[in-house]
Amino acid sequence: MPCGTTPSAIRVSARCFKKIKCFGANPGHFSCEVRMTRLYLIRHAETLGNLSGEFQGSTDCELSERGVDQLEKLSERARAFEFEKLYVSPLTRAQRTAQAVNRHHGAPCETLAEISEINCGAWERQPWTALAERYPDEMRLWREAPHDFLSPQGESMREVYDRMTGALARVVRAHQGKSVAVVSHGCAIRNALCWLHGLPFERLCEMPWVHNTSITCVDFDDEMRPHVVFEDDYAHVIGMVKL
Repeated sequence: MPCGTTPSAIRVSARCFKKIKCFGANPGHFSCEVRMTRLYLIRHAETLGNLSGEFQGSTDCELSERGVDQLEKLSERARAFEFEKLYVSPLTRAQRTAQAVNRHHGAPCETLAEISEINCGAWERQPWTALAERYPDEMRLWREAPHDFLSPQGESMREVYDRMTGALARVVRAHQGKSVAVVSHGCAIRNALCWLHGLPFERLCEMPWVHNTSITCVDFDDEMRPHVVFEDDYAHVIGMVKL
């Protein structure tokens, strides 16, 4: 069975291979295999902050009732994957999501501050409606040119991009030829997608916002080039699993 999404009843091998053409000293060519490194990038479950109409950012929030239910379904979905280590943001919503992902695996888990959500300073826990009134220029950048965004007393979007992509690159290099899982956040993952698709940071506005508990699967070749296998897959929370 080729590398990619499989039915939940089938365990996905941690060793993913890609066929390539190799040329030797003799005429002709022969097939060989290069081991790929697989990354599962997962967004946390729904929180009360997602439902409150307030900007959440780096503020710690508890899961909503629906978020708890999402974790049960995510745990069953993740049963089909293999990963040798799990990396997670320090925020509670990500930690609880990582526990669900790891329930049937018991893999080592490491907390990484670099994959946490954006810290928006004065925007934290403020209603979106109020932010639009108080910070119209910053709100325009958030919506139309997020690569230039910087909130008062917060970190810039460029800082989020640099720390998130830098952390993912280090994780992938540390597990070459194997599989790893990373649990992070919406804005952080959006920045990662820009990098994973090979797009310049200035095109961040073209990247989607992934759903709660969605899974993005990426294979890296031996030259650290990413190949997105599937993206923003949240079929498990609507009663489906992609084949």
